[in-house]
Amino acid sequence: MDGFGGSGSDYLEHERRQEEEGSSEMAVMAVESDQQWSYLLDTWRELDAPEGWRTEIEGGRIQLVPPPNMDHNVIAVLISRALTRRLPDDLGVFQTAGVQIARMEKLYIPDLLVAGMTGLPKEGPLDAAEALLAVEITSRSTARLDRTKKLWGYAHAPVPLYLLVDRFDEPGPTVTLYSEPSDGAYGQSVRVPFGKPVELPAPFDCVLETADFPLP
Repeated sequence: MDGFGGSGSDYLEHERRQEEEGSSEMAVMAVESDQQWSYLLDTWRELDAPEGWRTEIEGGRIQLVPPPNMDHNVIAVLISRALTRRLPDDLGVFQTAGVQIARMEKLYIPDLLVAGMTGLPKEGPLDAAEALLAVEITSRSTARLDRTKKLWGYAHAPVPLYLLVDRFDEPGPTVTLYSEPSDGAYGQSVRVPFGKPVELPAPFDCVLETADFPLP
């Protein structure tokens, strides 16, 4: 009973009140966080971004992402074709779908997203935990975000597979497949240079060829 001068029963009552006050403070914080996220989502929906630009939310702030160049789009098309050939009818590849990680105040629009075709929200973003695969293709302006904050966010969601096509990796362009997320981090990763194949596990069970990916 260090620092408390009352009786044992008084001490227990004091601790009970402290716990109740702590729980109340946490509840207030949760409500405030929910209200903040609702406000951010409403603002995100109402934004009229320039044509081709994407709006994302990172750390509670809305960000504008410029449109990618043609090489970026070519890589997205090649990956989309490869995935579509292997997917069952109840899964789809999406190119403009938003995914949210509400508790972290994050909302991303990955270059490609694989998710179920049923139960999709009519408005607003999909819960990132419902995605099977997120694909990000780096641009010079987004490379740092894709390598760090998005990697961290997708692992926390968790998204089972994160494919990072890093056109501006320091050793040269690479493709990294992150898998087995646990406690906010991916337990496994396989990185190959452009030109080498990447094996994708179920539900894809295919080899993604990268030989035709254009170099930056």
